[in-house]
Order: sequence, then structure tokens, then C-alpha cells
Amino acid sequence: MADTANPHASGQPTRRDFLTLTAVATGVVGAGAAVWPFIDSLNPAKDTLALSTTDVDLAPIQPGQRVTVIWRGKPVFIDHRTPEEIEKARQVDVNALPDPEPDEARVQKPEWLVVVGVCTHLGCIPLGQKTGDARGEFGGWFCPCHGSVYDTSGRIRQGPAPANLTVPQYTFTSDTTIRIG
Repeated sequence: MADTANPHASGQPTRRDFLTLTAVATGVVGAGAAVWPFIDSLNPAKDTLALSTTDVDLAPIQPGQRVTVIWRGKPVFIDHRTPEEIEKARQVDVNALPDPEPDEARVQKPEWLVVVGVCTHLGCIPLGQKTGDARGEFGGWFCPCHGSVYDTSGRIRQGPAPANLTVPQYTFTSDTTIRIG
């Protein structure tokens, strides 16, 4: 015979069960609300996210012209190369380079070279972006601090720099726009 005086014996929920369930649910929601600001603080700040990518309109850049944009606090050189510069970069014997890399591996479209404008020797900013700047004998960039010379593909040709100018991650979002980062 079932014990009708004890509601637990019949499998029916009691008021105590309801209060326990309500207290636990309130505690879980409260703990989540207390912890969420900490978890959210681990996300990058909005200003950091804004610096992580840079969109560049290439339309106003004429062939033979170079521009500098800032990405993640570093200069990025964008060179709208002429057919002569492209041909000159592709004719180089890659095996003779200190850091062998073919021109085709450094560009997505032959006419557009995009490189981080920081010398790979000691972090200087090479000359060659402005009209009249020394570009070295290979027509690229020249770092006057220690004499590193880069060609029109951003490859190291002379001097103490151990590596080519870095090609950042970038994508063409349209025919005339790139997103760096």
C-alpha cells in the first residue's frame, strides 16, 4: 500500500523540489552573468580589430607609381609595376638569389606587388617609395642604414638582409580593391 502522507513516495513533485530547481536555475544564470564580463574581456578590442585589416583602393594608382599604407602599425608598400618591371623581375635567375623565390610566388596579379616595407635586416624602412628616392641598382628599394638592396619584386639582392621583403596576407575584393590582413 502506498504511503499517501509522503508525496515523494508517490513520485509527485513537491513544493521543496520546485524551490530547489528555481534556486539552482537562478544560481546558474547569476554565475553566468557574473562570469560573462570576464570572458568578453578576452575578445580583441574594437580598435585592435579595426587595425587587423586594411582596405586599399588601387584605382587611383598609376602604373609605375608606389604608395604606402599602414597596416598593423607597419608600412606596406604597394607598387603598380610596369610591364618592364614585371619582365625584369621574372628574368632573374632565382637560384642566384640569397632568398630564392620566383616573382610569380610573390604576387597575385603581376602588375601589383604588395610587401611589408620593413627591411629584414634590422627593421629599417627602405627608400624607394617616393619619386627621387634611391632605389638601388635593381630598381626596387634601398635601405641606407646597412646597404641592403631589393629588386622590383622585393627580393634581397645585395647587402646584409637575410630575407626578401615580407608579402602580407591580402586578397583582391574587387578588380581595384585589396584587403590586407
